[in-house]
Amino acid sequence: MTTTYAALLRGINVGGARKVPMADLRALMEDLGHDDVRTYLQSGQAVFSSAHGDEDGLAAQLARAVEERFGFAVDVIVRDHAYLKAVAEACPFPAAALEARQLHVTYFSAPVAPERFAGIDQEAFLPEEFRLGDRALYLYAPEGLGRSKLAQQLSRPGLTKGLVATTRNWNTVVELVKLTGG
Repeated sequence: MTTTYAALLRGINVGGARKVPMADLRALMEDLGHDDVRTYLQSGQAVFSSAHGDEDGLAAQLARAVEERFGFAVDVIVRDHAYLKAVAEACPFPAAALEARQLHVTYFSAPVAPERFAGIDQEAFLPEEFRLGDRALYLYAPEGLGRSKLAQQLSRPGLTKGLVATTRNWNTVVELVKLTGG
């Protein structure tokens, strides 16, 4: 049985370094034996089908292949449609009433205990807010991610130590649900 997945590559095609043309990424993933490979935008999202069934194994395989082909290491998270849909449906913020630039999801490679972020005084950052979900963090940033002081705090290396973490805006979250849905 094949499953449709999204691969989230962290930090490619932003800021001029670590360039991966999407056509080359699609070809690489097809060379790995994946089917129905499509990319979304230029910022490191690919959708594909595989009978492999192990998200962590698929992520590790793709990370190794990207390093071999393009010459730099990249973190990868792979998630199936059911997970992506559940994350979108569990959003604790009124997504339909917000602009996509105001709402973001950070996907984590493993579950995150609330204690990891307990040292952040959320009231000090209002109206910005965050909530934890299943291997995800939801961030409401009314002025956008680039101006968010809370996002800066949440991305401190000590808070994400031992995890792969990659953030997507709400438009991308919704589109990945659609693209992996068949």
